Amino acid sequence: MNETKVHPLVEEALARYDMTYTVLECLPELADTAAFCEHYHVALDQAANTILVASRKVEPTRYAVCVALATTRLDVNQKVCELLDVKKASFADAETTTRRTSMLVGGVTAIGISDAPIYIDRAVMRQPKVVMGGGNRSSKLLLNPQELLKLPHVQVVEGLARPWE
Repeated sequence: MNETKVHPLVEEALARYDMTYTVLECLPELADTAAFCEHYHVALDQAANTILVASRKVEPTRYAVCVALATTRLDVNQKVCELLDVKKASFADAETTTRRTSMLVGGVTAIGISDAPIYIDRAVMRQPKVVMGGGNRSSKLLLNPQELLKLPHVQVVEGLARPWE
């Protein structure tokens, strides 16, 4: 049996920051949150999505890594803009996300990204365990969200995301 591997950048960061986690195998075609949760019987409020956000109309572009539960939507127009000190921001497209993180969409995780601030919605921190990307589409990480506080440039933000309406 092949051992499931996370992205090398993720693996290195997990070791560097002495994080406690479990690697979960994931079929690449089921890497997107809704499909993963349905197939592997994971509650959506246990899935922590990592989203790269980019400022608009500001040079140089400012980036932020945002982590929010799948049951919420990121408040890009207000909260993230406030944190980045910009008037406009949006989700980075797939090409930019891959270029900036070296990770594939569907597997992006805050673990291993060191060149942008990491904002984590407080609701993520209230969960006993969360599932996050492993940096690729064939692995996920299961961990206590408190482990994320070991990463540099992390800020827990109240109201970073709001429940879906």
